[in-house]
Amino acid sequence: MSLSQLSSEEELDIPKTNVITIKNFGFFYGDSQALFDIDLDVIRNEIIAYIGPSGCGKSTLLRSINRMNDLIENINHKGDILLNGQSIYRPDLDVISLRKRIGMIFQKSNPFPKSIYENIVFGLRIAGVKDKETLDNAVEESLINAALWDEVKDRLHSSALGLSGGQTQRLCIARTIAIKPEIILMDEPCSALDPIATGKIEEMILELKEKFTIIIVTHNMQQASRISDRTAFFYLGKLIECDDTENIFSNPNVKQTEDYISGRFG
Repeated sequence: MSLSQLSSEEELDIPKTNVITIKNFGFFYGDSQALFDIDLDVIRNEIIAYIGPSGCGKSTLLRSINRMNDLIENINHKGDILLNGQSIYRPDLDVISLRKRIGMIFQKSNPFPKSIYENIVFGLRIAGVKDKETLDNAVEESLINAALWDEVKDRLHSSALGLSGGQTQRLCIARTIAIKPEIILMDEPCSALDPIATGKIEEMILELKEKFTIIIVTHNMQQASRISDRTAFFYLGKLIECDDTENIFSNPNVKQTEDYISGRFG
């Protein structure tokens, strides 16, 4: 394809595609309702940030998208969440397959007590991949995408537990993207990191948007303003407002949003 053809295609008004559709979604821990009537779309290849004070339901919603909350006893939900137009709660759905399509990065990095190499290929080995060249290529590609290759390429067979905190979190991201999910969920991925490590993670997230859809929960509103395309503000289990990030931080439609981002509560 010529450069002129590419430029003309980029100028086309290509419709945005929803990869996740959340419809009238409520969530319950026993008799306690944590989420109320959430309606929210997630657009393919966007970064959307969930913000709000502690206990507002943003992590509960995040963990509902790949059904991690199923691991908790006495929970229930109403409404639905659709992945590419199909319910994630349909009876014939294989939850393990769902979690391969929707990877997750936790607040605290969780490397396995294995080598850097074996951390990356762990999911591929479980999926039955045995070809060494395929595994080698996956390791290199994933570490490059996670902005870690240059730092670890000479010690791939050393323990992952010897990495720094920021490197460990990037390793966990590399491990997640090695199995090529469609969506990456990030729950406060930088909360335990120093500003330099946080900056590296943020740069990497911006680059990953070209290949993945990313949903990030963050208490750091500056981080949300730096990296996200859209921002959703939650309060007491309700979605108060969702808009382009620039609008949320410069001209929110709801006073409650303005009060939160200006530090009047939270």
